[in-house]
Amino acid sequence: MNSRREVLKRSAAVASMMLAAGLLPNVAAAQAAAFNTAAFDAKSLAELVKALGTSAPTESKDVSIQGPDIAENGAVVPLGASTTLPGVKRMLLLVEKNPSMLSAMFDITDAVEANISTRVKMGQTSNVVAVAMMADGRNLFAQKEIKVTLGGCGG
Repeated sequence: MNSRREVLKRSAAVASMMLAAGLLPNVAAAQAAAFNTAAFDAKSLAELVKALGTSAPTESKDVSIQGPDIAENGAVVPLGASTTLPGVKRMLLLVEKNPSMLSAMFDITDAVEANISTRVKMGQTSNVVAVAMMADGRNLFAQKEIKVTLGGCGG
């Protein structure tokens, strides 16, 4: 009888071979090619802006960020961002003092509401920034300081 682990290993191997042979749908290959590793490797806002090919964001009351004032465990900090403005094409969540500033990136279409939530890892107390990238080229942000009592990196 095959264990779950053996089945998953075989499935991953088959998927890798199919992708290499060009047998998987082009959508999967396009998504893999579109992944912006430079953005997720950015250590500062200037590097992130350059990697995304956009302008620096400006503060706006139309963007809101949700998160706890104090996170007892930095390994799982719930965050959310939202805006009611029309024309949002992407939402970002940034943690200023993390080794990689960009924690999450969500592509938004007109068919969905610009309201996102996720959990991120925070190593220490930091400002958390929610950025709404608009279709007209504007980048709007809101920020909040979240205090971390136990770092997400075990500290």
